[in-house]
Amino acid sequence: MNIKLYITFSFLFAPFFFLCGQTKKDTLSFRVVSYNVENLFDCRHDTLKNDYEFLPDAVRHWNYTKYKKKLDNIARTITAAGGWTPPALVALCEVENDSVLRDLTQRSVLREAGYRYVMTNSPDQRGIDVALLYQRDRFKLISYQGIPIPHISGKKKLRPTRDILHVCGMLLNHDTLDVFVVHLPSRSGGAKESEPYRLHAARQLKATADSIYLHRYHPQILIMGDFNDYPDNASVSKIVSAKAPLQDKSSLQPQRFYHLLARKAATQKDFGSYKYQGEWGLLDHIIVSGTLLQPDADFCTSESKADIFRPSFLLTDDKKYGGVQPFRTYYGMKYQNGYSDHLPVWADFRLIY
Repeated sequence: MNIKLYITFSFLFAPFFFLCGQTKKDTLSFRVVSYNVENLFDCRHDTLKNDYEFLPDAVRHWNYTKYKKKLDNIARTITAAGGWTPPALVALCEVENDSVLRDLTQRSVLREAGYRYVMTNSPDQRGIDVALLYQRDRFKLISYQGIPIPHISGKKKLRPTRDILHVCGMLLNHDTLDVFVVHLPSRSGGAKESEPYRLHAARQLKATADSIYLHRYHPQILIMGDFNDYPDNASVSKIVSAKAPLQDKSSLQPQRFYHLLARKAATQKDFGSYKYQGEWGLLDHIIVSGTLLQPDADFCTSESKADIFRPSFLLTDDKKYGGVQPFRTYYGMKYQNGYSDHLPVWADFRLIY
C-alpha cells in the first residue's frame, strides 16, 4: 500500500477503532420508597383471617367505593413520590392480600407505571402483609422468600406476626441487590412490654442479612419498612446496629449497616413519618450496607439523598396538638377519605451501567 494512502487511512479511521474499544456508560437515578399504607383491605372476607372490621356491614362500613378511593390515593402518592419517573422499588406495609396488590398495580392510575410485585403470605391474624413493587426494566427479579418469625422460647406467646420479605434482583449493571421489607410487631400493649418481640424479629432480620455477606462476592443490601421503633431504639441501633453514616467516607465499613435518616431524625425538629400524641417520630426506615455508600461505586447513595415525602395533600391539621399530622383514611371511626397514618420515606441511588 502507498505510504501516503496508509497514513491517510489510519488517520481517518483511528477514531472509529478507538471508540469501538471503549464501553459507553449511562447513569440513571434509582429511587426507592417505603410506605406503610395503613390497612389496605379489600371489602371481602378472607377465610381464617380477622378482617371483619373492613367489611361493608361492619362498624367502619368499608365498601368498594371507599376501597377504590384508597387504591387511587395510594397510587397517587407513589406516583408523586417518584417525581417525573415512577420509583424503581416501592416497599409496602399493611397490604391484605394478592388481590389488593393486583388491583393497585393494574386497576388504578398506577397501571401506567407497569409495576410487578412480590409479597409475603404471613400467619398474621388480621391478614396484613408486606410487599415490594418493582420496575422490571431496572430490577430483574431473581428470587424472593418470606422469612417467618418463630416463637420466643420462655416468653408469653406472641400472636403470629408478619414475615420478613427478602427479595433478590439484578440491576442494569449486572450487580445483585438484596432487599428486605419488614413490618416488625406493633407496640400494642405498651412499647416496653412489646419490645422483646421486635428485638426477636430484628435478630431474624440481622441473621439473614449477615448470611448474605458470606455468599455474595459484592453484597449490596437494602432494608426498608416499618420497625414500630425509632432509630435510637434497640431493634435498630443495637440488633441491626444501624447508625448514621460516618462523615469520613474512608471509615465506612462495607459489612456494616447505616441508617440514611438517623441523623436527620436526631437533629431536626418535627422530623418523622408518624405522629403520636403530638410528637413526630421516625418509624419507617431506610438502611443500607456500607457497600452502597461508596461514592465511587456504580450503585451508591448517601444520607443527603434520602428524606421523608411530605407534600401538603398527605397532611391535615392536627386540631388536638397543633401543627399538622398525616391525613389518614379514618380518624378513629370517622371516615375522612385520606391516605395513611404514615408518610412515605425515600432514597435516591445513582446507578452507572
